[in-house]
Amino acid sequence: MTGSHTLAETEARVENRLSHMQLDFEAMAVMSNLFRAASAVRNHFERNVLAPSGLSWTAFVVLWVTWIWEPAETREIAGEAGISKATLTGVLSTLEKRGLAMRSRSADDGRLVLVTLTPEGEKLMADLFPKFNKQEVEVVAPIATGQRVALADMLRAITAKLDG
Repeated sequence: MTGSHTLAETEARVENRLSHMQLDFEAMAVMSNLFRAASAVRNHFERNVLAPSGLSWTAFVVLWVTWIWEPAETREIAGEAGISKATLTGVLSTLEKRGLAMRSRSADDGRLVLVTLTPEGEKLMADLFPKFNKQEVEVVAPIATGQRVALADMLRAITAKLDG
């Protein structure tokens, strides 16, 4: 429970309050629970995995995208992280001050800014990601192993619809 009301209380209240309207309550329940789950997951990971490293969710995502795609263009990082270029600029400044990432101009196109991890950033991600994955396993534990692929596929379908 993240607020003062349980999920069951909230869903009952919504149904009672809006039952006179012609609404798709199943779609509303999916979206509401998707939002709640995403918020709960983000808060859980920030508290239990990222805080000891002094990272916010956004900083971690920027490091993750860079780690996977490096060297990565800033516009690609911002797009993959779902943040504005202005937000990325601030996050990268913080990561550079901490010695975790560095920016450079592209040799092919001087207008493009590339980001790479420093050796300290590489070490942090190599140490941190197994801890992150351990919590991923804990978070999805209530979902039967055979249902996880189907859930991931459903979430991909929502994402594809919105990205398409």
